[in-house]
Amino acid sequence: MSTPRKNKFFATLDTFATVFGSAAAVSSAVDAGRAPKDKHLKNLGIDPVSFRSIGKI
Repeated sequence: MSTPRKNKFFATLDTFATVFGSAAAVSSAVDAGRAPKDKHLKNLGIDPVSFRSIGKI
């Protein structure tokens, strides 16, 4: 009975770590004036094409 609960806990923990890591990577890249990787933007639910068009007219 405890196995499904543990699996859900670790899946939630993995998701949290992925999102937190992606947020840190995107923040660091933007702060350094670089374009963040597409995978990190997608993990945060941000469209990479739209993100790159920010500030362009």
